[in-house]
Amino acid sequence: MSLIAFGLNHKTAPVDVRERIAFGIDRLPSALNDLIHGCGAKEAAIVSTCNRTEIYTHSECVRENLIEWLATFHQLPVESIAPYVYAHKDALAIRHLMRVACGLDSMVLGEPQILGQIKDAFTIAQDAQALGPVLGRLFQHTFSVAKQVRTDTQIGASPVSVAFAAVNLAKQIFGDFSQKTALLIGAGETIELCARHLRGNGLRQVIVANRSIDRAHHLAEQFGGLAIGLAEIPTHLHKADIVISSTASPVPVLGKGAVEQALKQRKRRPIFMVDIAVPRDIEPQVAELQDVYLYTVDDLKSVIDEGQKSRVAAAEQAEEIINLQVGHFLEWVQLQTGAELIKSYRHQAEVTRDDVLFRAKALMAAGKTPEEAMDFIAHTLTNRLIHRPTIVLREACASGDLALVHSVQNVLGLAEKPER
Repeated sequence: MSLIAFGLNHKTAPVDVRERIAFGIDRLPSALNDLIHGCGAKEAAIVSTCNRTEIYTHSECVRENLIEWLATFHQLPVESIAPYVYAHKDALAIRHLMRVACGLDSMVLGEPQILGQIKDAFTIAQDAQALGPVLGRLFQHTFSVAKQVRTDTQIGASPVSVAFAAVNLAKQIFGDFSQKTALLIGAGETIELCARHLRGNGLRQVIVANRSIDRAHHLAEQFGGLAIGLAEIPTHLHKADIVISSTASPVPVLGKGAVEQALKQRKRRPIFMVDIAVPRDIEPQVAELQDVYLYTVDDLKSVIDEGQKSRVAAAEQAEEIINLQVGHFLEWVQLQTGAELIKSYRHQAEVTRDDVLFRAKALMAAGKTPEEAMDFIAHTLTNRLIHRPTIVLREACASGDLALVHSVQNVLGLAEKPER
């Protein structure tokens, strides 16, 4: 029985492969049930995100079994996914899960979202009764390791994305977002990330402006915000303490005049602006205005580069923590294995005892004396208890396996020369 981490990710497979073997949340319970009852896994959990699909099992399954199961479940040819998958076993599987949870295997080094996704996968597997003592303990231990890495290193402290860098700069200017409003111009992935970071830091209000009002509504409703068209920006600009813009417009969408009018209405309260777009969305002359802090994507580059260096250094510390914790978990697994062996050995001895005692009582019932029954017990128990060790010792001596001979000596207490 082995721990296995099997799957593919953004490093090993293109998006068209990843999307074909992704698991929707609604399909996870049936997939876990099929892994347990169809593939023979003793325990299982599935982590499926846009960047990875990974199956964690405690089982006797091998890589080929899991490839075949994954292909069958998604009704795909085995050869369409086989070149892209990896399989890690035991210590390497433990290390892999811990690295993933700590963001060390992510597209953005140290990103925290993956830990929440792994916790969701754990909960789903738990609800599906697909977890047992080993895999369940591994996930709980992994969550503790991820918390330790976040606490003891700076893996998540420095910005390494444009969205994160923009929000971090805003925090340096305003400190507290609880009474602030942000105007987000555009509705693409970067703007969505900005919205998530801002709300995660306690922002009060989000306004989303976009050429397509439907897309603006779709994004704004996720954060309880207001959706407006680009033409409505001058009407709402004075409400914004933070403006972040990222559109595909070939010409600026926000000019100096509109910002001047907004500043008058704000009574000189400052506005923090980040223009992520190329070509620029905000007229460069806006930077000349007092009480405006305007940054471009080039201004953020140095912040991102420094953040990346900081995270790489923190990742080295995280790897040291993970190395130590992998060892701790393996020790626990070994202790469980030893306990199971002892339990099995005691059960075997008790079965032998009960059988011999039953036969001795049968002899007495058939008229044998107690002395004869006791002789039978002593003789039979001795023969049964030494039978297997005798065979192993004889074969080890015959084959010259001195290591096994010495092990049997130690186990049986024969290392010292017996007294006569």
